[in-house]
Amino acid sequence: MNATEKSRMTMPVISALLAGTVLGGISVPALAQRSPAAPAPVAAPATPPPAIAAPATQTIKSISFVGQQRLESETILSYTKLRVGGSYTRESLDQALRDLFQTELFADVQIRDDQGALIVTVKENPVINRIVLEGNKRLKEDKIRPEIKMAPRQIYTRSKVRADVARIIELYRRQGRFAATVEPKMVQLDQNRVDIVFEITEGPKSKVRQINIIGNEKFSDGKLRGEMATKAARWYRLFSSGTSYDPDRLAYDQQKLRQFYLTQGYADFRVTSAVAELTPDKQDFIITYVVEEGQRYKFGDVKVSSEIRDLSGDRLTNMLTMRKGQWYNAKLVEDTVDQLNETAGLFGYAFANVQPDFQRDKDTLTMGINFQIANAPRVYVERIDINGNTLTQDKVVRREFRLNEGDAFNSFQVKRSKDRINSLGFFQDKLEIEQKPGSAPDRIVLETNVQEKSTGELSLSAGYSSLERFIISASITQRNFRGKGQELRTSVDYSKYSKSIELGFTEPYLFDKNIALGGDIYRRDLNSFNYLQNGSRNTTYQQTTTGFQIRAGVPLTEYMSLALRYSLNLDDVTLDRSTYYTNGQCDPILAGRYLCEAIGKRTTSSIGYSLIYDTRDNRIRPTRGNNLVLSQDFAGLGGSVKYVRSRINGGHWFPLGGNFVLAVTGEAGYIHSLEKQKFDAAGLPIEKVRLTDRFFLGEPQLRGFDIRGVGPRVIRQFGSYGTGGVFTPNGQKSDDALGGKLYYLAHAEIEIPLGAGARELGLRPSVFMDVGAVGKIRRPATTPFQGFCSVSSGTIAPDAQGNPVKTVTSSTSERAANFSGGCATTAVSTPTTFTDVTYTGNAFQENYVGNTLKPRLSVGFGVNWNSPFGPFRIDIAKALLKEPGDDTKLITFNIGTQF
Repeated sequence: MNATEKSRMTMPVISALLAGTVLGGISVPALAQRSPAAPAPVAAPATPPPAIAAPATQTIKSISFVGQQRLESETILSYTKLRVGGSYTRESLDQALRDLFQTELFADVQIRDDQGALIVTVKENPVINRIVLEGNKRLKEDKIRPEIKMAPRQIYTRSKVRADVARIIELYRRQGRFAATVEPKMVQLDQNRVDIVFEITEGPKSKVRQINIIGNEKFSDGKLRGEMATKAARWYRLFSSGTSYDPDRLAYDQQKLRQFYLTQGYADFRVTSAVAELTPDKQDFIITYVVEEGQRYKFGDVKVSSEIRDLSGDRLTNMLTMRKGQWYNAKLVEDTVDQLNETAGLFGYAFANVQPDFQRDKDTLTMGINFQIANAPRVYVERIDINGNTLTQDKVVRREFRLNEGDAFNSFQVKRSKDRINSLGFFQDKLEIEQKPGSAPDRIVLETNVQEKSTGELSLSAGYSSLERFIISASITQRNFRGKGQELRTSVDYSKYSKSIELGFTEPYLFDKNIALGGDIYRRDLNSFNYLQNGSRNTTYQQTTTGFQIRAGVPLTEYMSLALRYSLNLDDVTLDRSTYYTNGQCDPILAGRYLCEAIGKRTTSSIGYSLIYDTRDNRIRPTRGNNLVLSQDFAGLGGSVKYVRSRINGGHWFPLGGNFVLAVTGEAGYIHSLEKQKFDAAGLPIEKVRLTDRFFLGEPQLRGFDIRGVGPRVIRQFGSYGTGGVFTPNGQKSDDALGGKLYYLAHAEIEIPLGAGARELGLRPSVFMDVGAVGKIRRPATTPFQGFCSVSSGTIAPDAQGNPVKTVTSSTSERAANFSGGCATTAVSTPTTFTDVTYTGNAFQENYVGNTLKPRLSVGFGVNWNSPFGPFRIDIAKALLKEPGDDTKLITFNIGTQF
């Protein structure tokens, strides 16, 4: 067998073996602290010895190609240096083979020499039909496919496969899955097509088993671990993403350690090494830090030197918070640089350069600092650019700027502008106002980069609430209608105890003036209820409200505004006639006098105002600032109801560091009737403020108490009227809240930051304390002791006032209210004895409790969760201070879903 024949036989075999090696055996594991192991280099196809006869150099008579399907002969020839009429040698044929294989267009290439006539036989690489991912559960296809460079209808090459395998492995490394492997396979199809299948074994998420620190003497391991973002995996860190290994986080933790030591005065601290070792099972990491703490320094002489004429170095020095002799704190130095830059910005020097000059004295262990402010020109705003707003009109953003083009630069006004734009709620929280040099040294360009988010909401929702049981609601809200910042909303809500429909519109800048105008029309149906002893709810009165409101608002100063409104409401309060009426009249015995007094139709025409002071950095989710609102509404501008309702509420938000935010809020209100005093049938005065106009307190405003669970109430206790007129309770009762004319309420709540994993789940826990009370109403006329009597014989006597009792014939049953002194068989003026006295019937007693402004106090914790099936809020609160008659509640939750 000659060389030519051997080459024909060996080339297909070698090509097949190479293809099997690449596509059948690539399995790349992810390793720690090193690049993924490079795949074993694939040997270049062995170039078969060309069948060349004796002479070392010959002339090419012809070149023909065999086996190509897609490529033209001229195209294949262009990849080589062989040409008809030129000379060739064994080496030049070897080079031609190498050149053709390097194009990665061919799976196999052979060159046969027939006395100067070269025959090139090729087998083209297949065309990719599709790419299939298998085994990926933790990482979805929409995350992997953008990283895959191969695509259908492209030419398959082994280098592309290797590159895509490496990219997929890197994706899993970023997810903390260092044991992940990817095995590519090729499925041969007809017409020289192939399917590429990536079989993925994801493996477990690599956790941090242990964090070791070597060299620390001044601080414990636990203290230093607490400063790190990476945490050792423990069962109680189920929702923390910091337990997974991340090389980037390793570098971040080194910086965190350095920052901590620098804030404690250790200016020479350094991390000499940080090593992450992967355990043999490739599931966990052990991280070891070696540190050198160095000596602890104190502040030496600290001063400010300013080359800017308007900034006095001596005055700025006196304003510094650091003093000589205090322990050195690098964070305090950074804050001082920021404060000095901000101070310079307040005077219009946007490009002021503050550089701290350190004078370290290792003998005395002191660190002197001279904050040098270089000379800079006063800057003016040349231009304000707004980028990224595709829907929102430019003017909506520009009108929130506290600076105009041509104004002197002011860093405080820039920050205020950013806060106001964020408060619109139209953009993502990543909004930035960049300060860029203008066309001259004294010019600056403010470039605002916004990223719009969805401001329209169309939702149908159903859920269950501990307040209203099953709830169905539909709403359409557009907070940025037509991109003009207008708000348009409509909503329909339905539950067992309330129904409502509402339509509203607000124009924040009427005719492009800083005047807000809006209005609402609505219909609300409320079924009030009380609680029975068994916990069930008993519907009492129904209130139907139909009305509208027109409102307007104007700013008075940068932080103060005035809101005006007019409302007209038509109220109809009714009771179920079959339950609470007798002979066509509301029966106080069945309903209670307070409910009978509430029924009827009324018209309330009111005008009101609100004076608002607001310095919060964000009105939606504030982290710092104050707000204070004083409101009053005057009813009596027509209509049948007259009162003055006054309310005040406010709050303060404190950043506590570490993303903790403390919110302290409070409110209070009082309503005073302007109507004439009325009296009931017994001549007793009636409370002038109607039941439906009073304040009520409880869940959800005062957690730890049930809905309307605090304040004045009438408790009707049921029982029997027995022998001798003795009332015996049977344990059943009803509870009617009456509300109050005066209330106060305060909250203190700390939002607790969680790790990135919990934030991704939408978890926002908090701890809180609530305090409040409601009351200050006239004691209602309660219904006297009532029951039904049936008497056959017994002992009777005059009543307590000596008046004769009413005569009742034997075996007659009558309501006890018809008697002046209980049940009897005949009118007597002196005691008369009978035998076998029997008193039967559903008797009750009414007690008035809770009319006190003594504080009710509760503490607890709660969690907001943006769950996959809708928003969820749960609060667990314990009432620590309560009064007789208050209804407490330990757990409150609300849950809903969208469909």
